[in-house]
Amino acid sequence: MKKLSARRRHPLAALVVLLFALAVTGGLYAAFAPADKAQADTTAQSLAIKEGKQLYTTGCASCHGTGGQGTSDGPSLVGVGAAAVDFQVGTGRMPLQQQGAQAPKKPVVYTQAEIDQMAAYIASLGPGPAVPSEDQYNPEGADIAKGGELFRTNCAQCHNFTGKGGALTSGKYAPALEDVTPKHIYEAMLTGPQAMPVFPDTTVTEQDKKDIIAYLGEVNSEKSASPGGLDLGGFGPVSEGLFAWTFGLGAMIAVAVWVAARTAKARKS
Repeated sequence: MKKLSARRRHPLAALVVLLFALAVTGGLYAAFAPADKAQADTTAQSLAIKEGKQLYTTGCASCHGTGGQGTSDGPSLVGVGAAAVDFQVGTGRMPLQQQGAQAPKKPVVYTQAEIDQMAAYIASLGPGPAVPSEDQYNPEGADIAKGGELFRTNCAQCHNFTGKGGALTSGKYAPALEDVTPKHIYEAMLTGPQAMPVFPDTTVTEQDKKDIIAYLGEVNSEKSASPGGLDLGGFGPVSEGLFAWTFGLGAMIAVAVWVAARTAKARKS
């Protein structure tokens, strides 16, 4: 009897019971808590899609079709992803006021919450690029010099080497990038709006995109604004060379004419 009593009073028994209780509690929490959170997220997403569909039907379906399949007045939106919606609607390019060679940037019609809802609906039609997070497009700590190299290699042909924009063919143009937010620059590279090619992360990595955004922020900042005087539109050596050639040569011709006139007058005297 003494031996049995001693076993029941073993000091590790309470510890074993406590550990077992903690394990059971943790298991039950892991089994049920994530499911509740996932269910709440699913419900919120479903509501956003429903609200987005209503907004889409009112403002977009006349051009893009009732199911986003596209019409003769607008391309299909199946598979363009939420990032394309956030860019096009978030910069005011959509809804389009009238058909033209290119959709211009204009005041935004919808709130950001409404844009997010429409983006959720379009994303439900087919897989596509998602709206980037702030961590993806925040240029803090990025390599500005490398961003300049990447921009001059991939973007300067259309946007000019400081992002001032430029004309393209058939009435299209590359817009200026001076007042474009980092998120919209990232989304433009990700989705390729208008005549712009797509630069997925497999071609231009997430870090490369950050470097490009940092470069544009640097060259268009106030501290970089023409420290030497007139910037001639920031269009680079071609415009500067033309300016120097036209006005420099013109000044030389004027001086030559003046000297010749003075010489002829002196001879007559």
